[in-house]
Amino acid sequence: MVTITGEYQGDLHCVATHGPSGNVLMTDAPKDNQGRGEAFSPTDLVATALATCIATTMAIVARKQGVELQGLRYEVTKEMSTDAPRRIVRMATTVWLPIPHTSPLAASLEHAAHACPVHQSLHPQIDKPIVFHWAV
Repeated sequence: MVTITGEYQGDLHCVATHGPSGNVLMTDAPKDNQGRGEAFSPTDLVATALATCIATTMAIVARKQGVELQGLRYEVTKEMSTDAPRRIVRMATTVWLPIPHTSPLAASLEHAAHACPVHQSLHPQIDKPIVFHWAV
């Protein structure tokens, strides 16, 4: 169990502290929703959680096979609804892997990406495509 504490600081800014490490992050509402966009928005953190969970879960699977995925890169693009209620409707993730698709790990890594805890926790109506680019 992990506890995160936080405080609303006014002007649509929050600060959150990760209990186990003490690391702090700030949030701000996005420019298109009354904020200044000076930090990650709460929904930006959801997209970040998805992409980093995909990368981390893939790295765990690779590590178990003695492979290090250092250099893996990712990009996630979050799209919000245009109708009410405001919500995330799509998070498209692209992953660039430092190993070739011919690797015996390829299928396991793709499965791990789709099975990561964040991917599994998100509402099924959110479109969550993942595109993989393998080293040549």
